[in-house]
Amino acid sequence: MSGRARVTLFAMLATLLTSWSLAALVDSSGWVLEAGVLLAVQSAVGAGVRRVPLGRTLTVASQVLVSLLVLMFLFAGKGESTGTGAMAYLVTDFGALFQRGVQDVGEFAIPAPLTDGIRLLLLAGVLVIGLLVDLLAVTLRTAAAAGLPLLALYSVAAGLSGGSGATWISFLLAGCGYLLLLLAEGRDRLAQWGRVFGAAPSARVSAGSGGVGAGSGQALAPVRTGRRIGAVALGIALAVPAALPALGGGLLGAQGGEAGDGGIGVGGTISAVNPLVSLQGSLNAQDNRVVLKYRTDSPQLGEQYLRILALDEFNGVKWEASARSLTDVPERLPAPPGMSEQVRATGSEVRTSISAADTYAQRYLPMPYPATSVDIPGKWRFEPAGRTLVGDQLGRDRFQNVQGAMYTVRSLLLRPTAEQLQAAPEPNPLIKAEYTKIPDNLPAVVGDTARQVTKGAKDDYTRAVKLQDYFAVNGGFRYDTKVGSGTGPQAIARFLADKEGFCIHFAFSMAAMSRSLGIPARVAVGFTPGEKQSDGSVNVSMRDAHAWPELYFEGVGWTRFEPTPRQGITIPDYSRAEAPAPQPSAPTALPSQGATQPSAAPSKAEDCPPEEKKLGECGAAAQQPKAGSGAGGPSLQTVLAWTLSVLALAALPLLPLLWRTRLRRRRLAAGQVLAAWQELADAAWDVGIAPDEALSPRRAAARVVELGRLTPEAAHAVHRVAEAVERSLYAPPGTEAAYAELSADVLLARAALLAPLARGGRARALLLPRSAARLRWSAAARWSAVTARGATVLARTRARIPVRNRG
Repeated sequence: MSGRARVTLFAMLATLLTSWSLAALVDSSGWVLEAGVLLAVQSAVGAGVRRVPLGRTLTVASQVLVSLLVLMFLFAGKGESTGTGAMAYLVTDFGALFQRGVQDVGEFAIPAPLTDGIRLLLLAGVLVIGLLVDLLAVTLRTAAAAGLPLLALYSVAAGLSGGSGATWISFLLAGCGYLLLLLAEGRDRLAQWGRVFGAAPSARVSAGSGGVGAGSGQALAPVRTGRRIGAVALGIALAVPAALPALGGGLLGAQGGEAGDGGIGVGGTISAVNPLVSLQGSLNAQDNRVVLKYRTDSPQLGEQYLRILALDEFNGVKWEASARSLTDVPERLPAPPGMSEQVRATGSEVRTSISAADTYAQRYLPMPYPATSVDIPGKWRFEPAGRTLVGDQLGRDRFQNVQGAMYTVRSLLLRPTAEQLQAAPEPNPLIKAEYTKIPDNLPAVVGDTARQVTKGAKDDYTRAVKLQDYFAVNGGFRYDTKVGSGTGPQAIARFLADKEGFCIHFAFSMAAMSRSLGIPARVAVGFTPGEKQSDGSVNVSMRDAHAWPELYFEGVGWTRFEPTPRQGITIPDYSRAEAPAPQPSAPTALPSQGATQPSAAPSKAEDCPPEEKKLGECGAAAQQPKAGSGAGGPSLQTVLAWTLSVLALAALPLLPLLWRTRLRRRRLAAGQVLAAWQELADAAWDVGIAPDEALSPRRAAARVVELGRLTPEAAHAVHRVAEAVERSLYAPPGTEAAYAELSADVLLARAALLAPLARGGRARALLLPRSAARLRWSAAARWSAVTARGATVLARTRARIPVRNRG
């Protein structure tokens, strides 16, 4: 057996042994044997595809497809079918049974009966974990990371059963499976180096032999050592909790986490401070000195806000940061609260290197939100709720600050969509209770204005966008840094009446109005992205100081909004006015003439218990088979419809490729220099070289040559195109800019850009081109033009309508 086949076998075994921890959740363990067979099929498919060999993506896709088909055929006919033919059995029944399983999980107590729905959930869950383990251990050759999905599977069992299902036997089986997987992978890695060092066939080997096995099949010395280490680790893991049953109690409990002691555990607190004292002075400063410089690899500089602190306590007089416990700065900051894996997956991690001026003595560390790790010298503490770093005490009346510091921050560049924010469920009750508090002395006009502005909105996201647009677009507000910031409960009321102020007024007012509507809100303080310099760095000056509201949406987390109508402020894409309408629901179709009128009494099918449904004793609902069920399989129309649907789905991934091909041909066929230059820029963008509109054609060409690692021939082609662009833009009228080899140079440069990419990167550039973002920009521009034209026509029409009885 080859090393990879052995790893495949032990990956399947580790998943199966860990899945035994789920056996205590149901009253029958017969499903475990089925899970073993399905895991064997899934692993065999992966092993077969890897021997072809095919790419990693196709390997995983083949395993997913075969697993789904096996599950569909295994549970075909067990659900409540609403259609006829084979596709109804494979698709409709499968979905209905999955939904029934979810309902059964919510209805039955542990141990639950092994209904078909619960059995489907168990088998599907084990297959998903098995696929992840196989992907990590075999396909990606990182068996150590495969422990994460195994741990997730074991933790689900422990969590659902409250610990009763995760007995020491279950833990022992799961641990042994993982250790066997690690040993198999280690043996495979060691064997790839050539001859493996191991034991001799005899019981002992002389010291002079060097311990080299003479081709024996006996256990290898490293494997024996690994087994011993694993056995000792498992023994300690099983014995220590028994010897110290109160380990999680007072000895390492929360006493050290009490705020204010500054000693054991987290220690220390953030006192309630107001960092806004100097914000208005910073905005009005005559000396607009630079306080921060940074470089970042973020493709969206407009989103690179440097956040200092979150103000989460509103007492009616002012917003301030509440007192919270501090912890040591972890190597990897915890996940942002409320963020779902779906939103996290659509984002990307960016790196920002920041240097602070010697004159900037801020105790709170400016950094992008949400940061995932921070590398900074000095003594710093971490506040988890606001995700801020604050300087620790260095001595009497001395604290660590950011003055002259150079540090690196890794942060998430998130791209939530309006649809995700609209569909956000109810927020966490604890978060909602804390961040929707409003003081009793808040003027009634604040809540009344909020309800009036958001009238007709059906969800919190639409309410938030309406509040933002009220301040920034259509409410008649004016930005003025000379206005007094104001304090006291009437400050927001005065601002709503006078309609002039600066970022503090807008952020405070929107946050307070959001809380009055039941939307969790707080105020963030920091800097806007700053001004990009010619060398690629970005300067942040005193006048970039800013405050903005953050609203909480479950599944997305704390989300920035921009109510301040100030030049240079970037409104987030997800909160723009052209976001989709709150409810694009279609009108309900009227019932047909022959439809049966609903009965006032509940139907027998609804009253029928699941046990009687299985026995077919539910009256008329279970007596007659559906019409056409014996028609001998699906009709020709059904087959054609499904075939066309499958082909359409298969063609969807090719649409960007077809669009780029057509656009390239059209641009190059025109023979125009600027169109060819645009095609060259998009070709570079597709391979990851984002366009920089601030560069001249010559510098842009040099950047493409350098980042694309082009050959000399391709580099000369790029520079020829750039020179033609310069002639087209700056030469006297009548000068011919185009040349015969223009299209050939662009195609040569594109081929050279794709050449150094790996298989995955080339597929990404062809099938998912980054330049497809121009479609969205074009659609947004056209929609804006259409709406503007419609508004103009409507205004002219109203002006032409005579007004009668005036006066």
